[in-house]
Amino acid sequence: MARALAALVFAMSFGAGAAKAKPLELIVFYGGANWPVWVGMEKGTFASHGMEIHLSRTPGSVYLVKNLVEGRFDLGFATFDNVVAYDEGQGEAALDRPADLVAVLGGLSGGLRLVVDPKIRSVQELRGRSLAVDAPSTGFSLLLRKMLERGGLAPADYRFENLGGTGERAEALMQGKTVGTILTSPIDLVPIAKGYRVLADSKDIGPYQATLFVARREWARAHGTELVAFIRGYVEALDWLADPAHRDEAVAIYRKYLPKASEDAAREAWSALLDSADEGIRRDGRIDREGVATVLGLRSEYGEPRKALGDASRYVDESWYRKAIDESKGGAK
Repeated sequence: MARALAALVFAMSFGAGAAKAKPLELIVFYGGANWPVWVGMEKGTFASHGMEIHLSRTPGSVYLVKNLVEGRFDLGFATFDNVVAYDEGQGEAALDRPADLVAVLGGLSGGLRLVVDPKIRSVQELRGRSLAVDAPSTGFSLLLRKMLERGGLAPADYRFENLGGTGERAEALMQGKTVGTILTSPIDLVPIAKGYRVLADSKDIGPYQATLFVARREWARAHGTELVAFIRGYVEALDWLADPAHRDEAVAIYRKYLPKASEDAAREAWSALLDSADEGIRRDGRIDREGVATVLGLRSEYGEPRKALGDASRYVDESWYRKAIDESKGGAK
């Protein structure tokens, strides 16, 4: 009896020790901005820090935010505007609890363009038309409002139609389901190459923090070790991706996750995302503070109910990023 009990205890202990850690659940939008994550998964930089990533694609921001807030996902790659909007009660969808979202790691800065049907030659020609957005009151919609305003249009002069994330909107544009939408790089490269026209660019308005990594504060505080490990794996993957010597292999990884992309398109995507100092993926992984200020300014101007927003620390916490960098410099594992 004692021997059997000892065997049972040993088996239970061995099983518990051998159990794999739960994968980190990451939800993202479609597109090449996920390239560092793909590299981290393929090159093992996440695994080297004990992280396994389970990647899910969202159909739109409402789905992403609701499921992130409800705990079905650990991290999201979302627009910074959504962090602010939902934390301030200005989000597109009603939530059953406070959003409690915080930006923890940088991503894509700038690179947003108003792309329209080739027959449209000016913003004025969009008067009375319907434009595709992910959600009318959040995301890139406020930036699009500013672009249209600068072109002489008031909100009553056009309509916004929900047609999903950037990839879905690019397809809708090329299928003739909308005459225009705001697209991020490098997704905009395909319609532009086909003759679709760029009427406005985010750089005309200023630096803009587009998409970045977002978590619930409660989850981040309880899972700091996992978050720091993820950040270390991501930054190492980004370092690898940004090295021109790795471009051929990086292109192969890009095409594995976006199989419809040609090799030329993947190489153009690398240039668009990593060659510019003004836009694309931040090579250091930092959040673009000037871009954050632009987002807060636009939300102060257009968000409802109207609020004056200026304190970035309400929505940004890079303490886990700093810890990850300090550990990397110290050689800690």
